[in-house]
Amino acid sequence: MNSKPFPHQINEYHGKVRDVYYIDNELLVMIASDRISAFDVILPRPIPFKGQVLNQIAAYMLQKTTDICPNWLLDTPAPNAAIGKKCTPFKIEMVVRGNLVGHAWRTYNAGGRQLCGVTLPEGMVENDFFPTPIITPSTKASEGHDEDISKDEIIKQGLASAKDWAVLEKYALALFERGKEIAAKQGLILVDTKYEFGKIGDTIYLMDEIHTPDSSRYFYAEGFEERQIKKGKQKQLSKEFVREWLIENNFMGKEGQTVPAMSDEWIDTISKRYIELYEKVIGAPFKPEPMTDDATYDLICNALKKLA
Repeated sequence: MNSKPFPHQINEYHGKVRDVYYIDNELLVMIASDRISAFDVILPRPIPFKGQVLNQIAAYMLQKTTDICPNWLLDTPAPNAAIGKKCTPFKIEMVVRGNLVGHAWRTYNAGGRQLCGVTLPEGMVENDFFPTPIITPSTKASEGHDEDISKDEIIKQGLASAKDWAVLEKYALALFERGKEIAAKQGLILVDTKYEFGKIGDTIYLMDEIHTPDSSRYFYAEGFEERQIKKGKQKQLSKEFVREWLIENNFMGKEGQTVPAMSDEWIDTISKRYIELYEKVIGAPFKPEPMTDDATYDLICNALKKLA
């Protein structure tokens, strides 16, 4: 975004991939940039339309879950921008897992049978479904990596009261179930995801993006069982392909490692994959809407006037 402040702006925060502007301590303007990160590092080149893809998937999914819990979103005035209520966030991420993948699989494969206070069943192989989805929370670190934490530790440390935890757990599992239903209609399996929540007064709100390829992992449902039987690699829909490319080029965000050069062709490939993600998850054609920073700024200012 440009450097002009929004009307009544009192603060701003620039994250790895999103910029957040605080309006009168009551509203947030969130810009989903085209920046892309992996291994907690911002990669050197932006991905065309990535911000629009993530912003519009999140808005779609938030609208589809309003009957489950209240959420922060009030308006999406521009393709990559959202305006919503400012909540006091819980400093935890509610990670919900339907399948044994990623960090959970690495823990399991190393012999671990406890993750965030949850006991993992014996006899599972990578990508298997858990008997029922599990919640494996993590702390939300302002710097560095998020850390695993158990329900008991969350309550003990005062990150959420027992009463609030019961609501967070109920909301997270219900949202995951809805996400799985939406995904199933598109021939997908919602494998795992994360939710963030905050409070205004005594009311808990769902915040941030949900069910996007940056916050979630999807498998293609067709051929899933066959691939499991053959212990084959599951066909997935997420930004994992970017991480895999980095690993192949000897980069995992460790000290002394250099981010590999990103060619125009590779940038175009990533952009097309994000658009494919949108169309598969939403089930509708993606309509690119290129916007200048000035045009985005004007649309947001107009929306803020209406919300004032």
